[in-house]
Amino acid sequence: MKAVISVIGKDEVGILAKVSSMCAEYNANVTEVTQSVLQDVFAMVMLVDISKLSIPLSELSDKMKELGKSLGLSIYVMHEDIFNSMHHI
Repeated sequence: MKAVISVIGKDEVGILAKVSSMCAEYNANVTEVTQSVLQDVFAMVMLVDISKLSIPLSELSDKMKELGKSLGLSIYVMHEDIFNSMHHI
C-alpha cells in the first residue's frame, strides 16, 4: 500500500527533512520524492510505502497537518487509491 504526501508553502531550510523524519517515525518508507522551488514557493510530492505504518493513515494525516500548521505549510496525505481515482480520466 502506498500514500501520496503533498507539501506546499514558503520555502525554508529543512522542510524535506522534517516531513521525511515524521514518515520514518511512523514506519512510512519514502520511495519517491519530487520537489520544486518557484521563486520562494516550495512544492513537494512524496510517494510513501505505508504497508508497515505503525499508526492509522488518518492519524498520520492529522499529524502531518499539525506539522504543516507549525511550519506555515499545507501538508496533505492521501491513500494512493483515492489519489488514482481522483486523477483517472
